[in-house]
Amino acid sequence: MNDKLKSTWISAGIYLRAIIKWLSVAVVTGALCGLIGTLFHVGVERATELRNTFPWLMYLLPLLGIPVVWSYKLCRVEGIGTDSIIEEVHSGRGVSLTLLPAIFFSTILTHLGGGSVGREGAALQMGGAIGFQSARLFRLDESDKRTTTTIGMAAFFSALFGTPMTATVFAMEITNVGRVYYAQMFPCLVAALTAYGVSLLLGVPPTGYAVTVPELEPLMLLRVAVLAVLCAYLSVLFCEIIHAAGEQAAKRLPNPWLRAVLGGCAIVVLTLLLGTTDYNGAGMEVIDTAVVRGLARPEAFACKLAFTAITLAAGFKGGEVVPSFFVGATFGCVVGPLLGIPAGFAAAVGLVAVFCGAVNCPLASTFLALELFGSQGLIYFAMTCILSFVFSGYSGIYSSQRILYDKLKAQYINVHTNDHYEKTEKE
Repeated sequence: MNDKLKSTWISAGIYLRAIIKWLSVAVVTGALCGLIGTLFHVGVERATELRNTFPWLMYLLPLLGIPVVWSYKLCRVEGIGTDSIIEEVHSGRGVSLTLLPAIFFSTILTHLGGGSVGREGAALQMGGAIGFQSARLFRLDESDKRTTTTIGMAAFFSALFGTPMTATVFAMEITNVGRVYYAQMFPCLVAALTAYGVSLLLGVPPTGYAVTVPELEPLMLLRVAVLAVLCAYLSVLFCEIIHAAGEQAAKRLPNPWLRAVLGGCAIVVLTLLLGTTDYNGAGMEVIDTAVVRGLARPEAFACKLAFTAITLAAGFKGGEVVPSFFVGATFGCVVGPLLGIPAGFAAAVGLVAVFCGAVNCPLASTFLALELFGSQGLIYFAMTCILSFVFSGYSGIYSSQRILYDKLKAQYINVHTNDHYEKTEKE
């Protein structure tokens, strides 16, 4: 056997072992995330159904804040959130498994009382915790632990939303904007597909909408571009208000128990004043109405933003992605017709644009549009994501996210989201 052939066999063996390793890790992690994700989905759905059947449960939200705070103290995971999971991917320090029950039950309690949150924050946190523990199970090294955390995030996101390609790219793109580790693509996709398959077998339907896309022509492209830019600025406002509310609440009400009770009371009072429960919970029904029927109240996006900021600032648990869907869909549904864009399609554009601006993930956002709305509007949605990514600047919902390259020129900057403006001013 000559040296070249021997080298080829050695390389083939290395690749084969790597494929077997990551296939095993991805399938196990994906199956666990699919099972727990399905249980979580059912829990949130049942909590929402109970609240809709018994509206008086909303009045319990201030009291439900107490077990939410207590569960995090009991599990010793106070202050840990989605930003912590992203930071773990950077540092490889690890995620406590006790985060899983804490965020699981706290998010369900928040939905039961009508707190305005989504599910993906919990999904990324639980998925990250499961992924990190999988690394321990398979005795992987420090570098691989970062990858398994990403694998778990992709799998859990896929189980909840039924969008495996979006979940794969989102988990890879969210930590370092401008750099994707393609070595993570195979295990992330396998885990996402496994989790998606498990959730389908257990009866969780994928999220999707039938949207009529207007004919591709220059004037409509211009109209959609204007809407995308407006939504990009709206995403900046969304992120700024969420962050400011959290900082001010922690500063003025340092006691977490009191903060949760008063925040719950504020949500109850606002709900009664507005005379509608549209802004409680995730608000998927309102999103469906905006996208499918082209109907939304003019003030809906602003009300949802306020409800979400108060809920998260009070310490209730959930996520910001579905609220960003709500804000974008309702804003697009209202503003789109003023620009000459069909309301339903404008809602879809707004949903994708605000999400993209908030998370700084243009590739994942484009895949999201394809998996939610189909491929017919690919050009419109791709343009929307690009414009939203550029015009949203360096703000974002996740402050531990790193933006490695300037958005306007090929220049390495390596700053955390929301820190670039401050750094520029100092310079």
